[in-house]
Amino acid sequence: MVDHERDGVPVLITEAAPSYEEQHAARKRKYAIMMGARIPCLALAMVFYQTWWLALAFLVLSVPLPWMAVLIANDRPPRKAEKANRFVKEHRALESRDHQVIEG
Repeated sequence: MVDHERDGVPVLITEAAPSYEEQHAARKRKYAIMMGARIPCLALAMVFYQTWWLALAFLVLSVPLPWMAVLIANDRPPRKAEKANRFVKEHRALESRDHQVIEG
């Protein structure tokens, strides 16, 4: 296996994955939103306690939210097993056909 990181060939980063910090921040944001959605569900279940089926629906909705939030927060995208997309400079000859030489 050849180490291409130090051979001086530039790496094209147009298809680079988001950094670990960006991925972690996005997962934390999703976790906070899902856990924040649980509080209104529980509050609405208390508000509608007289309508038992609606209160029960809000309670049932709030039960799997922590489990789903943890699964989503811990789900990292898989590492790509691709090779780095390297810039390849094309060498073109100005004139590729043979020329007749006139000697004087």
